Amino acid sequence: MKKIEMVFEEILYHVLEKRNYHLTQLYLAKELNISLSTVNLALKYLRKMNAVDISPRSFKVIDPKKILFYWASIRNIEKDIIYRTRAEQPVRKIEASMPKGIAFGAYSAYKFRFKDVPADYSEVYVYAEKEDIEERFPFSKNEPNILVLRKDENISRYGELTTIARTFVDLWNISTWYAKDFLKELEARIDGILE
Repeated sequence: MKKIEMVFEEILYHVLEKRNYHLTQLYLAKELNISLSTVNLALKYLRKMNAVDISPRSFKVIDPKKILFYWASIRNIEKDIIYRTRAEQPVRKIEASMPKGIAFGAYSAYKFRFKDVPADYSEVYVYAEKEDIEERFPFSKNEPNILVLRKDENISRYGELTTIARTFVDLWNISTWYAKDFLKELEARIDGILE
């Protein structure tokens, strides 16, 4: 994931999960351990689309859905997949067998966060180190149902589930028919948060 995407995620995390619409560039740079110039570049895109209002000391998020949709449109989930394999087990058992220190994404993140699923699903997406998953789930040439995404340095700050925003963005970029069902339900939940 690109560094500007980390900025988008942190902004959306504050809006959707902490209900905080006011942030500073310096806070983002320190929190994400990135340069101020990277934060300013990310905000430049958001200011241009009228998603943030920037003042000398801080900025205010005025249209979080624009940020969400912009991030979803530039995200390349395929590029972050570092390991694919298949386990001949039900999804629930695969999820229960995952090692500590991973972050569930996509369908699993939605299920664990909202205690619900809008459709049946057959793949488990996790952010992890390849070795940690490979040890429990050896490589298989069959159609993959376990997809491991590169774990960035900031993801563990958010816990064992991807943020609401990253879950949305990843679902947006998955091509299964049921990803659309999850996406539709998640967008409705996001709209409820933003009301």
